[in-house]
Amino acid sequence: MTLNINTMAPDFTAETTMGQISFHEWLGNDWGIIFSHPKDFTPVCTTELGVMARLKPEFDKRGVKVIGLSVDPVDKHEGWARDIAETQGTAPNFPMIGDPTLAISKLYDMLPAEAGESSEGRTAADNQTVRNVYVIGPDKKIKLVISYPMTTGRNFDELIRVIDSLQLTSKHRLATPANWKQGDDVIIAGSVSNDEAKTLYPQGWKEPKPYIRIVPQPVIT
Repeated sequence: MTLNINTMAPDFTAETTMGQISFHEWLGNDWGIIFSHPKDFTPVCTTELGVMARLKPEFDKRGVKVIGLSVDPVDKHEGWARDIAETQGTAPNFPMIGDPTLAISKLYDMLPAEAGESSEGRTAADNQTVRNVYVIGPDKKIKLVISYPMTTGRNFDELIRVIDSLQLTSKHRLATPANWKQGDDVIIAGSVSNDEAKTLYPQGWKEPKPYIRIVPQPVIT
């Protein structure tokens, strides 16, 4: 199954470093992020897990649950967490899924069916496509998918920026322009007629072209 934006995020049951979870039940009515890793004890992923741990309060205050995934078993994750704490200053403070049968990696279209049913003996290069980020909404639908190569560390500030945009535009009929960040002007959605816009934005808007209607950002609540 190809997982595109607005596809239902597949449900699963898994062992994690914080106990067994049923994913949809664990997510509840919150936003969520799954970010995946091809193998434990890999250098780029080690830095990423440390950064996510430090930034977790930013995701918490946005009502976003964070969960990691690596194809190795949970007991290996626990040893890796000690290395992450030692080298990055912060151990993972969110659950890490163990995927030793590769079932979840295949369910989320990160590995092909012919990858087999065991992480044993597989290298990071074998699993190099297990480098995705999924942002999932309270409706359990995928809102964002980003795939990274093993040699490029993820930009977690960008994930926060995207979540701010997703949460804003889920509540208001707006879009955010290129390089938008919290507090910048936004664009009235094309689905909003001018008559509707006059009701929604009685203060008016800037209109450099009829299809570009710019207003100040409403407060995200």
